[in-house]
Amino acid sequence: MLKWLTLPFLVLLLVVAGCSSNNGSENQDNEQQDSSDPLAPLEETAKVVIAEDGSASGAGFYIAKEKGYFDDYNIEVEFATFGNSDEMLPALAAGEVDIAGGISSASFFNSIAQGIDVRMIADKGHNVEGSSYFSFVIDKDMEGEITSYEDFAGKKVAVSTKNAVDDYIFEQMLAHAGLTRDDVEFVLMSDFGNMMAAMGNNSVDAALQIEPLITQGETQDIHVRFGDATDFAPKAQIAMVLGSPKFLTERRDVAERFMAAYLQGVRDYNDVFVKGEGDEDEIISIMTKHTALKDPEIWKKVGVTGLNPNGSMFVEDIKNQYEWYKENGAIAGELDFDKVVDMSLAEDVVEIIGEYE
Repeated sequence: MLKWLTLPFLVLLLVVAGCSSNNGSENQDNEQQDSSDPLAPLEETAKVVIAEDGSASGAGFYIAKEKGYFDDYNIEVEFATFGNSDEMLPALAAGEVDIAGGISSASFFNSIAQGIDVRMIADKGHNVEGSSYFSFVIDKDMEGEITSYEDFAGKKVAVSTKNAVDDYIFEQMLAHAGLTRDDVEFVLMSDFGNMMAAMGNNSVDAALQIEPLITQGETQDIHVRFGDATDFAPKAQIAMVLGSPKFLTERRDVAERFMAAYLQGVRDYNDVFVKGEGDEDEIISIMTKHTALKDPEIWKKVGVTGLNPNGSMFVEDIKNQYEWYKENGAIAGELDFDKVVDMSLAEDVVEIIGEYE
């Protein structure tokens, strides 16, 4: 009798013990899951120095700062300004600056080819289809005469640089129109403001202009937007986010959180300016605070800088630009694009936070 009474009691003890063991295991798993957030805030505040001059393409930085996305990861950002890329790129390579913006040009590629070690890590400027922020305008008085890109033949066309992305886009337009450089009068004019003045006094017929001057010139009846740059250069990479190799390797944990915050800022930007969603007034307020364009109403009209919310760049176009500069004799040296273009940071972060849709 004692044996039969004892047996159920032992079974009950085993069941209770098993349940306790399972609960303990579940609690342990939950604790491990809670502590395994790959983008948990940093334990100590980390400073990240960004070389940024108030350009509109820095929107992701400004929005992330003002909306506290960097703070969420315990990151403190500091904006630094440099007179030109000749000063900025060495500071970036040395790790004195962590993040910067670079615009495609022969001189930019030459600096890297000659040993300045920086990485292109994310998009910082491309044209949005149908609303390019960097596109051609024509003199208001030429509307009836210039009706197609072919009509640029024999006309004076102002471009801000030689052997830089402006010149490259100009070349793409010519090829699209079936024209050569001999068919037009190329006018080198480094100041975009001077382009608008020259158009106003009929010194040039067309110009590769940039926002907000495109919109301001239209408002003042000086010029009209002509077509869109995506007609002939739909995947032109105009500017890139650059990263210091030291930042990307020695401070990878900080870099990942920085990129997550940056992309969140870019996504807010896209919500407002591309999707027409989100708090437009808030985002425009941030942009007027950090850029030279202070009129909120103009922000509602301009073609904004395209910023990919997943960080992706048109890598093939970057290579094409490099080859074009090289063919023009403007590049001395070779680039290892597998090294120079490093999308791993953005890709790793997007895998965690998900793609933007």
